[in-house]
Amino acid sequence: MSVSTALAANNTPLSPLRFLERSAAVFPDRTAVIHGDRSYTYREFGDEVAALARVLRQRIQPGDRVAYLAPNVPEMLFAHFAVPLAGGVLIALNSRLAGPELEYILDHSGTTILFVDSEFVGSVTSSKANVTSLREIIEIPDFTVPSPEVPTGIVTGQYADLIAEGQALTDQPLHWGVDDEQQCIAINYTSGTTGKPKGVMYSHRGAYLNSLGETFHNGFDGSTKYLWTLPMFHCNGWCTPWAVTQAAGTHICLRAVRADAIWDAIDNLGVTHLCGAPTVCSTIADADQAHKVEALRITTAGAPPSPTIIGKLEDIGVTVVHVYGLTEVYGPYTICEYQEAWDDKPQSERAALLSRQGVGMVQAENARVVDAEMNDVPADGQTMGEIVLRGNNVMLGYYRDEAATAEAFAGGWFHSGDLGVMHPDGYIQLKDRAKDIIISGGENISTVEVEQAIMSHPAVIDVAVVGVPDEKWGERPKAFVVLGKGLQASAEDIVEHTRALLAGYKVPRDIVFPLDLPRTPTGKVLKFQLRASK
Repeated sequence: MSVSTALAANNTPLSPLRFLERSAAVFPDRTAVIHGDRSYTYREFGDEVAALARVLRQRIQPGDRVAYLAPNVPEMLFAHFAVPLAGGVLIALNSRLAGPELEYILDHSGTTILFVDSEFVGSVTSSKANVTSLREIIEIPDFTVPSPEVPTGIVTGQYADLIAEGQALTDQPLHWGVDDEQQCIAINYTSGTTGKPKGVMYSHRGAYLNSLGETFHNGFDGSTKYLWTLPMFHCNGWCTPWAVTQAAGTHICLRAVRADAIWDAIDNLGVTHLCGAPTVCSTIADADQAHKVEALRITTAGAPPSPTIIGKLEDIGVTVVHVYGLTEVYGPYTICEYQEAWDDKPQSERAALLSRQGVGMVQAENARVVDAEMNDVPADGQTMGEIVLRGNNVMLGYYRDEAATAEAFAGGWFHSGDLGVMHPDGYIQLKDRAKDIIISGGENISTVEVEQAIMSHPAVIDVAVVGVPDEKWGERPKAFVVLGKGLQASAEDIVEHTRALLAGYKVPRDIVFPLDLPRTPTGKVLKFQLRASK
């Protein structure tokens, strides 16, 4: 047997396209997608993706970028398969961005075709005129909601017409795979809170492996009913569009995160899993409809979950799992694996353990915490360093930004920009963003440490701590505290509670009680806005 023959027999390039091909063939009649009064079997899921891929293939060249501006509707899910199946690269756009922000991404990525939900057509009124690469804007109506007033003269085509066109091309074969598993499958643009957003490139291989990790750690299988509370535009929904499809579970789409809609899906559709930022956890726990459930698993990230919210969810039978990651690593990279030894610990201590960022997921390598010379810091739970990551689910690089890519990969590891500690048990814990650390009187103050201390107060459901100028100390901490519905606490209460847990110089003197905190759609607090507030 020749070497080339052997390689052909034992090396298939990895791609998540295989997941839909398999599920549509093996479970054709199983319900794949539910959205209001719409539903699709896996056969119908595969057929629509194939039709769209065929018509896209006639409109794009291999590697062309195709963008979607839509909420968590079936068409956004289908795009995760149809665009790469056509040979394109998916750009899932943040639906909360303004027109100029969207145009920057469309122009930077060189997008050729834009699909846009009817609700958001008004955000792209000038995009075709201002983005030279953009040739078509295709409208996606959603008939499960009242039809919005759509500006005229913007869209160049309708989604249903493309599907009909593709359905007439059944004589054209499709290859549910790729020749090069390292080719780009999607570009995700960072939130850009400190500058222009950067385009994070994902590979077919990375998406495939990260999806398997999601399936393993979440326990997805054919009985899974996954509710889409996490935006699909955020890290491609942490690769969950591919993961749930790989398990042949059911996707339950959700246009907007509302307590009534979530609890309606839990009660009437049998939701078993969902993901989201801690604000999603609060929305569920504090809802008027909240009640005991038999089995629901919430995977949360973006910030350590509040011990109070964890306690509320545990009391109604919800399992909360904390993960950590970034856009540059396909979403979650580490997970706080639960240890049976924690069963007998007090709820407050168990919640503190669960709020740590944990250990590498099965598809990832072990995270490191290093000093400026790339040496591992002591695993003492105290010595801070930068969290660095490497492995199959680290991005290919930043699109059209070689300098930023080289900086991010210095020393052969991805530099997260997050500061953390390594505990003796091998679990990492995030302490701060490097840019958010407070230096007061020469002492480093971790805003995350202060936030976690404040969050342990039973009346607090959300908090952000920032550094503000101080003539004597250089900087001092200031806290923005959100109280739970119907709960009360004064500034003095918060200070007294925090002083019992932290050194005096770490305790904020100024406590502000806003109704909520400004956040990106991915759950990150916009601390620059808080620093600028009076």
